[in-house]
Amino acid sequence: MSIAFIVYVNDAPAAARFYADLLEIKPSFETPGYISFALGDGAELAVWGGHFDGLTPEVPRTSEVCLNLSDGPDAINRRFEEWVAKGVRVVSEPSDEVFGRTFVVADPDGNLIRVAPAD
Repeated sequence: MSIAFIVYVNDAPAAARFYADLLEIKPSFETPGYISFALGDGAELAVWGGHFDGLTPEVPRTSEVCLNLSDGPDAINRRFEEWVAKGVRVVSEPSDEVFGRTFVVADPDGNLIRVAPAD
């Protein structure tokens, strides 16, 4: 079995470039409107530029993609600084929550990306 996490975007190639740069990985599958990235163990992250009325960066999203890091709070702080240097839009600066150090950024379409510690 495999699983794909789909992020809805307005421009799939532009979103794929954003995620490829941010996560430092290359797409494993590409079409003009659907591009996916193999994450290992049967999991994929995909961006889909399907036709969705009213989908703009201003529309609040109800989910988020979470990248879990296993090297502690310093690794999370370093990732935040790396991503800020790439020009990402910061939604929530690094803070300590009940589950550990975390921060949230947004992709160009307003989709949320959280970085948090691995369980």
